[in-house]
Amino acid sequence: MKLHQAFHIVRGDVVAFIGAGGKTSTLIRLGYELADMGWRVLATTTTTIETEQLNLLPRALSPDVGSQIISQALTEDKFVFLYDHIKGGAVYGAEPNIVPMLMDQVDSDVLLIEADSADGKLLKAPYDDEPVIPPETSLIIQVSSLSAIGKPLDAEYVYNVDEIINRYGFPHGAKIRAPWVAQVIRDRMLGLKNVPTDARTLAFLNQTAVKGHARLRARLVAKIALKSSCLQSVVIGSARSHEPIIEIQRPIGAVVLAAGLSTRMGQSKMLLDWSEDKTVIEHIIDQLTAARLEHITIVTGHKGKEIKALLKPQEVNLVHNRSYKSGEMLSSLKVGLNALPDHIMAALLVLGDQPQIKPKVFYQLLQAYAEGTAQIIVPSFNKYHGYPIIIGRRYWDEILNIPRDGSLQEFLARHTDQISYVNVDDDCILRDIDTPQEYLMERWRAGFA
Repeated sequence: MKLHQAFHIVRGDVVAFIGAGGKTSTLIRLGYELADMGWRVLATTTTTIETEQLNLLPRALSPDVGSQIISQALTEDKFVFLYDHIKGGAVYGAEPNIVPMLMDQVDSDVLLIEADSADGKLLKAPYDDEPVIPPETSLIIQVSSLSAIGKPLDAEYVYNVDEIINRYGFPHGAKIRAPWVAQVIRDRMLGLKNVPTDARTLAFLNQTAVKGHARLRARLVAKIALKSSCLQSVVIGSARSHEPIIEIQRPIGAVVLAAGLSTRMGQSKMLLDWSEDKTVIEHIIDQLTAARLEHITIVTGHKGKEIKALLKPQEVNLVHNRSYKSGEMLSSLKVGLNALPDHIMAALLVLGDQPQIKPKVFYQLLQAYAEGTAQIIVPSFNKYHGYPIIIGRRYWDEILNIPRDGSLQEFLARHTDQISYVNVDDDCILRDIDTPQEYLMERWRAGFA
């Protein structure tokens, strides 16, 4: 995957890069990607870059040459860097107040800004006057290097190291750990300092190897960093690689549909015994918890009070579907989607009568979503499609506007070409417990009868 795909760059964006560990290389790589697509890319910095880095850019100009010459340069080279002056081996960028002029007078498609400096360090805490983010910024990319993990927490590798030590009490010189990097990234006084509240914000874990423990450490950093509702995603990869993006971690919430009347069963399926000390719904929540979902919402209906009382000790959100008797699955899904927090970027739709679903299936679906293949992920066994499924937030409004006589299946049929099907090796995605016979069979298969 390319940078512009992972960052979801759109025409008109003003993109500010902050942090440490590869901001300039990321900006340059992104600029070339967009220029190769025919975009007119303007770039600058509100701090400084090294003079040698100008050689990596197709064209560098001073804003003083005027908007017409800048526009002509964009026509010829597609990618133009603007700077104020060069002094002492450093290239000083344009003043932040020039950004509105560039947006109004220069016909570029996107403006890329290096809005922070880190002196080549791998991790940073900002000083009082940093970063310098123009108020017009629409997208913030917080850059950190995964290669900081294992390095000493000292001034050789960390910019303004004392600020991190004073804030968290980490030992000076100790080896940097993955959770420390995550804490810096998500901290509103450190990694996310001065970030405008109306800007889209993501983190880029740069210098991550495709294979081995580095990728697992990157996922750990992402999971912890995404506890901040300010971050929409954590992008994992390496700006200098041929394919720079490995995967994208986003906050995903589960919507468990547990509202059905259970007419064929004759009693609430959710409250049936599953293991020796767990009901069906409790077991499903345990499986979701093992998969480390960011948020779990249970949609109740039939026997809602009993389910609520049973799950009260659990760290889940319970919402009641008042239309459960007539609205069927679609009405419960709408209630669940509306109940998810604003920072959740995708929903894992789980049926409350499929206790045989294993964490392995959840992992496969979540991995497919992270790799960016699609925004709708559906499991498949021997070419038969089942549940659970993942649906990205971009589709939620469409689902919420489906008429009462519509269905989720009709929605999926409309988007067949946008679905990524994940082959799993277990037919549990196709099985539920609609009848007493199916319930007994599933418990037998699970070894509980």
